[in-house]
Amino acid sequence: MPVGFSHQHVSSAEPSVAAIAARRRATLLLSAILVPLGLVTLVAMMLLWPSGDRSSVSVADPYATADGVRFDRGTVREVAEADCPSSQPTVDAGGTALTCTIAFTQPARGGAPVPVEVTPELAMTGAVEPGDEIRYLDLASVVEGGAAPYVFVDFVRSVPIVALAVLYAVVVIAVARWRGLRAMIGLVGALLVLAQFILPGLVEGAPPLLLGLVGSIAIMYGVLYFAHGFSARTSTALLGTVFGLAVTAGLAAWSTDAAHLTGVGDDSAYALVNASDELSISSIILCGLIISGLGVLNDVTITQSSAVWELYELAPDTSGRRLFGSAMRIGRDHIASTVYTIAFAYAGAALPVLILVSLYDRALIDTLTSGELAEEVVRTLVGSIGLVLAIPLTTLIAVLVVKAVGPRSARGRHDDVPGEGATVPIAGGTGPLAPGERLVALGERRARGAEPGE
Repeated sequence: MPVGFSHQHVSSAEPSVAAIAARRRATLLLSAILVPLGLVTLVAMMLLWPSGDRSSVSVADPYATADGVRFDRGTVREVAEADCPSSQPTVDAGGTALTCTIAFTQPARGGAPVPVEVTPELAMTGAVEPGDEIRYLDLASVVEGGAAPYVFVDFVRSVPIVALAVLYAVVVIAVARWRGLRAMIGLVGALLVLAQFILPGLVEGAPPLLLGLVGSIAIMYGVLYFAHGFSARTSTALLGTVFGLAVTAGLAAWSTDAAHLTGVGDDSAYALVNASDELSISSIILCGLIISGLGVLNDVTITQSSAVWELYELAPDTSGRRLFGSAMRIGRDHIASTVYTIAFAYAGAALPVLILVSLYDRALIDTLTSGELAEEVVRTLVGSIGLVLAIPLTTLIAVLVVKAVGPRSARGRHDDVPGEGATVPIAGGTGPLAPGERLVALGERRARGAEPGE
């Protein structure tokens, strides 16, 4: 029969002078590193902040139209094979009309349905169906004689994407509650830093290594503290993240040059090369290598830091060495799963390229080091090395900090939970508290809302 006990303080003594001093030393140590680093990052952002002058860059807007040409939206009513309206001049000259897929579309602005020509590549997939909302190019006012051609441009995807975004927000808030909401707000802030600081800085020719490192550190300061709160645990994760970023930046700078990552095989790179003499594709790739590992790096460091506090909470008398070893066992599992995550994330996003290069009659090593795949292979390797090295350092910092702040944390979390073997009130007298019952008490204490390391 379970032994009952009342939640009473075994000892109400205040933390000792030594515990208070240890607490202050830990706080001062973290502050002595992170506060100056934050100030340096802020000053660097101010010095590197882009002017916003894009006069030296000239990029052709694919959505710009000539006078009289416009983009329209409409709903597809019927899809059929018919004579191409654009071949009407050929027919008028005595030739034969070409056959193509026509999407008879009801314009959103009203009027009779118009025949929208679907590109051959898209027609082969059969993706255009009745009921689809599409965007098409209206050339009615510039075509002389015959039927006016209307050319398919793209699908209108606003509704499904907005629905997914809303569903994502609901799921995150429902599971993670206020912390999930703060994380999403932090993500918006991170995207603003990317859009207002990093991207314009690259356009203006700012040093890519410094730009990527400063921008990434600024993002991590905001995201980590806003989502997880100001605590020793968060500060520990931030230190580990900064270390991982430094390693990633160093490896990115070396590998971009050593592996000759020029990016000239990409259509977007060609457009940027022709847009300005100041734009360097290698610089953009270098900055991209640094930014690409931010999310996973943040994930492993905050998880490792939290794991140390969770382990310490369950066994506050564990030595630092054993605590480090236990947390590293968790970290090794995390390393393995994270490496898979990075590799599969790329494989899923680049399946067409992978299928194409797999059809080439080339050796595997030649395929992996080819221009089509080299950049992504290097990105995966650089990011993985940075996060793998960040895990042991984050764990070490977390162990040192948790042992320093431990007297307060243990007392604040467990003062109302008797220790194993403690004499507690039971029915008919007193008796010892079994180890399993102490874990139950810890669970009840956790249910009341305390967070480790805060």
